[in-house]
Amino acid sequence: MAASSSETAMLKAEAMVHGAFSPADFLVIAPVAVCFLFGAVLLMARKRVEWHPFVAIPGFALVLGIDVALLLKVAADGPQTMMMGNWRPPFGIAFTVDMLGALFAATAGFVALCAAIYATFSMSRTERRYGFFPFLFLMMGGVSGAFLTGDIFNLYVWFEVLLIGSFGLLILGSEHEQLDGATKYSFLNLVATTLFLITTGYLYGLFGTLNMADIAQKAGRFENDGALLTIALLYLVAFGMKAAAFPLNFWLPASYHTPRFVVSALFAGLLTKVGVYALIRVLLMLFPPQHADLATLISWVAILTMLAGALGALAQSDLRRLLNYFVIAGIGTIFAGLAVTDPGSGAAPAVVAGAAQAAGTITAATGDAAAAAPLLAQHPGAMVVALSGAVFYALHSIVVMTALYLAGGTAARLSGSSSLFAMGGLWRQRPGLAALMLVFLLSVSGLPPFSGFWPKVILVRGAFQAGLPLLGAVILLTGFLMTVASARVFAFAFWRNPPERGAGTDGASFPPQKEPVPLLSMLPLLMLAVFVVIAGILPQWLVGLTDVAARGVVDPAAYVGSVFGGGS
Repeated sequence: MAASSSETAMLKAEAMVHGAFSPADFLVIAPVAVCFLFGAVLLMARKRVEWHPFVAIPGFALVLGIDVALLLKVAADGPQTMMMGNWRPPFGIAFTVDMLGALFAATAGFVALCAAIYATFSMSRTERRYGFFPFLFLMMGGVSGAFLTGDIFNLYVWFEVLLIGSFGLLILGSEHEQLDGATKYSFLNLVATTLFLITTGYLYGLFGTLNMADIAQKAGRFENDGALLTIALLYLVAFGMKAAAFPLNFWLPASYHTPRFVVSALFAGLLTKVGVYALIRVLLMLFPPQHADLATLISWVAILTMLAGALGALAQSDLRRLLNYFVIAGIGTIFAGLAVTDPGSGAAPAVVAGAAQAAGTITAATGDAAAAAPLLAQHPGAMVVALSGAVFYALHSIVVMTALYLAGGTAARLSGSSSLFAMGGLWRQRPGLAALMLVFLLSVSGLPPFSGFWPKVILVRGAFQAGLPLLGAVILLTGFLMTVASARVFAFAFWRNPPERGAGTDGASFPPQKEPVPLLSMLPLLMLAVFVVIAGILPQWLVGLTDVAARGVVDPAAYVGSVFGGGS
């Protein structure tokens, strides 16, 4: 029987939000909107490519500023929600950001700004005319949307958006090698996104909703349902493929070495981490019992991914191919943090100190000690410790892998080749670049006093605390192997004397660049190095934030409350 007009009006009134929005509410969607706005402006100005850097750099600076403002708001007030079209959850499309999403979004905005500055000096006029900066804004809009959405189907949509932008960046130049790499990249991502979409349809058929907060509330009713384990396993495969986890990691070395270095830097820093973020959000927050059932599988995936990446790096003689395997080893290290489920007892001192500092920061910002009390209410168990370390390592990897590719691109341009056998003498030729490269190599190896050291300490502590000594030992072994590979890079490319002219190479060739490197082209490397050093010497502030993010995933009550308990 059809509902009367009065009943329809009543149902609509109950399903709609009736209230005014404050300007702060729009922070949640502003990063996506700004990316699309600036991308559209640059597309309209496609014939004036000389203007593009002067529009793009302020645009990415604005995105970073919004991301930082959103991070501060989440730190002060907790998770934030914006419902599209004034629909109440779960009917409308939700943008929900907690500490996990805010940290990933802010870090992504930071490296995108650095890459835009670097591209100003490295991308040719032809590559700008083909749409480098518009594609970059499109990709960043998709990346930001993936970190900020509160709806699983829209997570799929934002994956597609960032992939469209990444396809455009991958084939800039239309070289045969780029088209070959793009074909492999496209095919594997098509398989992963198809599996993602099929699984999401299965999920909707089971729950009748795709709102993450709604699913988190309803999942407990299906605790012993085998369908949920199937869904969790399918998501693990789909996101593991996107993150380049073993045994689905073979596409990354076959494609990431083909585009320009600045494009490889963005791919290595951001795209695989979106897969990691999605896995944390969906598997750990929505399906914790199924995550516990899959923990052993995740542990072995982590171990094999770490070893594949570290051993693969040792076998390479081309700088960019070697860095590709560093990316894979880093993904395995993050997966190690996702394999820990045992609650354990006690806490890593760095995590406790970080939580105390974060609580003090929130108290000072809000004047409300009660808002910070949950941080100190209990010591984190092994799962929170390990997940905090995984998030810390993911943020570190975004920055350091971007920095390594940018520094490697400058070194390859100066040497005329990316082959380690054809490089050399850069320590004397460019001591500043050599010093920065050494910092990044030490950090990616997990050595103090740089940003890669502390998350590995936390991850090893979490692994041993959870009774997973093999996982902790492989983290340490991988760090040693990556240290050897890093020493080999520095010894060949920077420390030794330049090779004889005409020496054979097996890497990509570039026109030698003997003129001085512009000072501003070193600015993004300096910016990235500042993060690496500060996060290594003073890690408490970042550990405190990642601990808050980990707690929010393990106990999503605040996330659910933001959507259903007063979200805008």
